[in-house]
Amino acid sequence: MNEKRIYKPLDDLSTEEVMDILNRDQLEELLTLPLSVGQNHPNWKFAQDVCIRLASHESSAVRANAVLGLAYIARTKGQLEKHIVKPIVLREFRENHEYHWRILDSINDINLFMKWNIASNRC
Repeated sequence: MNEKRIYKPLDDLSTEEVMDILNRDQLEELLTLPLSVGQNHPNWKFAQDVCIRLASHESSAVRANAVLGLAYIARTKGQLEKHIVKPIVLREFRENHEYHWRILDSINDINLFMKWNIASNRC
């Protein structure tokens, strides 16, 4: 039986709720956490820190969503720290083969909204 997908907006989580999710370390919650903070959290630096933390998770899907969360921050806040973000994004671009397409889309968005040029000669 095919499971029907239903659109659900990303949660607008408080800092305390984000920390609770990180502490619970439940895969299902961690998959959407970087997307939620990237899209909705008012503090871009906190959101970036959460995404950076999740970019080292054992799950390749969580890592890919962490990079996508960084792209959401670029899109919604227009701020990222290149010296922190670039090495992580490039590592995932090289190593996360399962979600390479998502990483590539995220890099393209980061480059567009931040006016950067990450991996453009490799894409």
